[in-house]
This record gives sequence, C-alpha cells and structure tokens, in this order.
Amino acid sequence: MAPQRNAGAGAEAELPEYAGHYLLESCLGSGGMGIVHLARGTSGMRVAVKVVHASYAKDPEFRGRFRQEVAAARRVSGAFTAPVVDADPEAGRPWMATLYIPGPTLSEQVKRNGPMDEAQLRRLMAGLAEALRDIHRVGVVHRDLKPSNVLLAEDGPKVIDFGISRPKDSELRTETGKLIGTPPFMAPEQFRRPRDVGPAADVFALGSLMVHAATGRGPFDSDSPYVVAYQVVHDEPDLTGVPETLAALVLRCLAKEPEDRPTPDELMRQLRSVSAEYDTQVFIPAQREAKPPAPAPADAPAGPAARRLGRRAALVAGALCLTVLGGFVSVQAFGDGEPAPRTSAAQSTPGAFGAWETASAGKSGGMPQCSYAERRLLCARPGQVFAVDPADGGILWRHAVEETVRDEPPVLSGGLVQPEVGLLGRPLEALDPATGEPAWEEDMPAYDGLRCVGDMLLLTRADGMVTGVDSTSGRTRWSHRIPGQSVPYFTSFPGERRPAAYATSESADGSRTRVTAVDPAGGDVRWEAELEGSLALVGAAEGSVYLVPEEATHGDARAVVRYTPATGETRRVDLPIPVELATVGVYGDTVHLAGAGGSVVAVDMAAGKQKWRLETGVSRSSAPVSDGRHVYVTAPDGRLLAVDAREGKLLGQTRTRLGDDSDRVPASLPAPLVAGGHVYAAAPDGTVFGVDGRDPAAW
Repeated sequence: MAPQRNAGAGAEAELPEYAGHYLLESCLGSGGMGIVHLARGTSGMRVAVKVVHASYAKDPEFRGRFRQEVAAARRVSGAFTAPVVDADPEAGRPWMATLYIPGPTLSEQVKRNGPMDEAQLRRLMAGLAEALRDIHRVGVVHRDLKPSNVLLAEDGPKVIDFGISRPKDSELRTETGKLIGTPPFMAPEQFRRPRDVGPAADVFALGSLMVHAATGRGPFDSDSPYVVAYQVVHDEPDLTGVPETLAALVLRCLAKEPEDRPTPDELMRQLRSVSAEYDTQVFIPAQREAKPPAPAPADAPAGPAARRLGRRAALVAGALCLTVLGGFVSVQAFGDGEPAPRTSAAQSTPGAFGAWETASAGKSGGMPQCSYAERRLLCARPGQVFAVDPADGGILWRHAVEETVRDEPPVLSGGLVQPEVGLLGRPLEALDPATGEPAWEEDMPAYDGLRCVGDMLLLTRADGMVTGVDSTSGRTRWSHRIPGQSVPYFTSFPGERRPAAYATSESADGSRTRVTAVDPAGGDVRWEAELEGSLALVGAAEGSVYLVPEEATHGDARAVVRYTPATGETRRVDLPIPVELATVGVYGDTVHLAGAGGSVVAVDMAAGKQKWRLETGVSRSSAPVSDGRHVYVTAPDGRLLAVDAREGKLLGQTRTRLGDDSDRVPASLPAPLVAGGHVYAAAPDGTVFGVDGRDPAAW
C-alpha cells in the first residue's frame, strides 16, 4: 500500500484522521472530487465518508456542487440507494457520511468476473429502475449513472454519488463550464443542451450501463471521449452480446430523444416478474453463507417499505382493527393440525409457557402477516389465511384466498375474521373465527380503498364516495361523502377506546394539512383540524394524534407533532438528526421511530425532547412496537430485536430465520405483536414465533 501523504487532523490534510465525529479507518476509493473512507462513528457504526479534496475545498464552485450532492442524497429514499447518515458541507474539508454498504461496484464485478448472465441482468435492471424511480420522484436527476456508481450489495444494487461532477472523468467542456457526467454513459442531450437535462438522461445511462454489464463494454466504444460523444449523438448503439430478451428494452432506453425512452415505472412494469421477487444475493454468491448474528449486524433492506413517510402516505403503527392480547407461540404455518414439538430451548423456559420452534412445511412465500384475537393468531401468506392455536402451535383451520402478496394481516371485526383487508377489487367475505368457514360473502361496487375500523369496513371509491359495511352481517349501513375530504383513504390505530377512521388531505400549496376523524358506525365527522405544514398521520393514543412533518424530505422525519383535539393544543418536537425512511409507533406519550440504516429513536412528547437514539445496524426494520419496558422491531432476516425503552440500549435479538427464498426481498415487514409479556414475530421461513418479553438477553 502506498504511504499516506499529508495525513493529519487539519483541513489541509489530504488524508485527515476525522470527519466530524467519524474516525477514518481506511480508504475505499478516490474520485475526481474527493476520497471515500471507511469510517466508524462513536457508536461503532460503520459508514462510508466522502471527504472533498483539500484543493477543491477552497473552490466555491465545487463547494456548491457538494452542497447540491448532499441535498440530493438526503432527499432520495428507497431500497436501492445508500442513505445519508450525516454531513457537513460547510466544514473546512466538506464531507458526507452514508451507510456503509459492503460489496463491489458494478465496474469491479465485471472486471473480476466478466459479463453477467441473463438472470443477473434482469434483476440488475429491475433494481436500478426502482432506484431511478425513487430518485426522480423527489426531483433529482443523477446525471452520472455509471458502473463505478453502482454498488452490488447482498440485497441488490445501490446507486451512489448524486449530482457530483468529477473533473478527471472527462476533459470535455461546454460553453457553460465543465461537462457533468462521463461520456460513455451520457445521453445525447447532455452534449447538445446540457442545461436541459432531465430524468430521461438517467434512463439512457441505465441502457448504457446494462450493455456494459452484459458485454464488458459500452454501446458506444472508443478510447477517445470526443469520438464517444459523437457516437452517442449520431450513431446507433452496438447491442451485440446483450440477451435477446432484454435487447429491445435496452434499445428503447438508448433512444436519441428523451421522450422516446421509457420511464422507470414503465421499465418496472416490463420487469415486474423480477422486481417483485428480487434475488438479492445474485451478484455475490460467495456471501450467501449464513453467519452467526452479531450484536448489531448490517441487514438487507427489502423492496419498497409498506409504512414509510411519503407524499400523502399515512404511516400505520400496527394492524388495523387489532386487539393486542396474550399469547406466545412459534408455529408451523402450513403443516397439519398437530401441536408443534417443543425445542430444548422451550423446555428450559421458566414458567408454564414454552417457546415453540418448528420448521415450516414450505419455506417460501414470504413472511406471514398476523394479528391476535379470540385466543388465536390470525395469519396470512399468499394464497392462505389460517388460524393458529397459541397453546400448542397447531393449525386450527385454513382458508384459501387469492395468491397475492399482502402487507396487512386478516383481522377480527364484528366478531368475524375479515380476510380481505389489504386486498382490493374482489368480493368481501367474513369467516367464523372458530372454524374458518365463511359467515357471509357480498359483492360490492368497485372500490379503491378498504379499511377495517371498529366493527365496520370502510370502502372508498375513486370519486370520493365512502360506504360503511357492517362487519358482522356484510350489510351496507351508510354511503356518503366525507366533508372536507375529496377522496378519503382511511387509516386507524389499535388501542383507541372509541376507534376512529382518520383521513388527511393537504392544501394546494402544501402549507397546511386537514385531519378528519370519522365515526365508522355512521360516517359522521367527530372532529377536524387544520394543522400547519405538510403532515403524515402516524399514530393515536390517549386522546391525541401524532404526525410527522413531510416537508420536502419525502421520507426523512425531522420532527414529531402531537395534536389534542379536546383542547386544540399542538406540540412539535424537533429531532436533532432526521430519521430517514421512518416507520413509527406510539406508546403513551412516547413516539418511536425506526429508520433506514438502523436508527431507532424515542421521543418523549411530554418532556418535549428526544430521549435517546440507537444505531442497530439493521438497514430496514418493521414499525417499532413497545410495551413500555422494551421497544421491538423485526428485521428482514427474521430476527426480532429488543431495545431498552428507558435507555435505548440493545438488549437482545433472536436468531435469523431465513427461508428457501432468502435471496429475495420481502414486500413488507410485519411489526411484532406485544401480548401479556410475550412477543410474537414472523419470519421469512414461514414461521410465526414467540419469545418471552421479560428477558430479551436470554433470546
């Protein structure tokens, strides 16, 4: 290794010791504008820190570009991008820290192992299309998508380096200054009219990148960047070596005119079969080996989150119509009705309640979605709704439903199981909780939204008409519009004494949010409020509702707002550091947020301050759930993590429970269920397991 030159702690050091509070341990790579270091924060969390070269730190133009990159990277969210952990663009040596993602770049992978096969290419394209969708929907254009800016992690490709100009990448100039981009992966409009570059330029770069992944070269190949620039603008791409099944789609991406290229959404529709079942470890088979869990390991993020902040997307803290009661079980989800055998761990568990552990009969199909009611677990996987006896883990009954991915469990409402919650466009039915036999089935007019609230099913049509259906009988009780809400899509929260259906809508300028609480029994408005800012509703407890300002972050939670309708009081608590891609849970006056990169945060709304923040290393988790003593989250590999609710320390975690399709991203992560001192969670191997919540250290 070459000796480090000009190392030290000052702003002039080319290889400084620290960036902010992050100790720079080693160099991961160097680009035209800066050096990327592997670093550790004070908590021990590993991050990748980009530090601008000392010479460029003095250049106002480059400082401006770095500020732009930091701002763009903070706005971008998704499973296929690297979240920003911290940054200081105003430092003597500007720097930005992102979650460290182990894995080679696409450029390194192709150099090392040669072109990818067809299956790898399709999955790569699906992941990059989803990444571009997430980038573009927050108004960001990458402009420099190329193989060295794509990391191949265990859970799929990650797009990095947003909007940064690398002067050494190209000697070309435009009349307005340095060319932004790398010629072999630039679109024609980046050469012809660089000020008018839009999202379609990234799609062109995706096409070029796919040719590189398939062949080891670009669609326009020359040693001279000037010749490449001419070819990009005037010549047809060379797709020799690109699989026939992908060539037509790649060719559309490489259209000369931006309007002729597909959007990322169109690409995802074309690649739906692989974007829905993403083989997350297809690029690095050597890393498929299972490893023992460490206290705070990095974890694979999963597809688009079911409950994350987004424009007009309300975060749900737990399943709708859910009563959290006792129970403690790990079950064989598709086995017969025989009790599951006790493990040695179960036999050694103190007390009468044993921890159950069984292998699922089928380890594919994703994580079960479960709720608890009437002394049984009500669970669902694609094609099946089933009930589990918490006393011995036996299957009480099964009921066939449509083979589709769902992100909400069946629930009990009106004394009957409602299996269609989360599934749209089909007749409604209700099941006897004792037998699983249909109690009623009703055809309904077309509806676009379905929520179970109390003893009612609320159906929302696209024109804003809402129909209330009695959960017990299946009969329509009321049908009308909701004042102040043009098209209300409802949410609800467990634990309320008088369940309410909540709808929100934003003013045209985004400066205010209307919150409406509706009585599900008759559709009457209980209360409504106009609150300042663009807000997402995340919970309700003890007579108050809790919201998170969305502002322009599209995923970052920067504050928590509590509104109490009885008094009209609003309280806002700002977070010292934003929580990215936050999922939220409410327990009493405490709001818990879990974010991308492993952050778990507790906010004491009564005291008006953040209580603690913990970095777990899990890059995506379920919504957090608390029993007052502990905070629980589930991870994509089936682990259940417990955190001390008072001090924010990680107390324990269960082992991983991966299924046969462990190389695929779960569509959503079900939140744990807290019940009578026990905690239920679901795993990718198809099991629903339970642990003693009193002693997480013994897990």
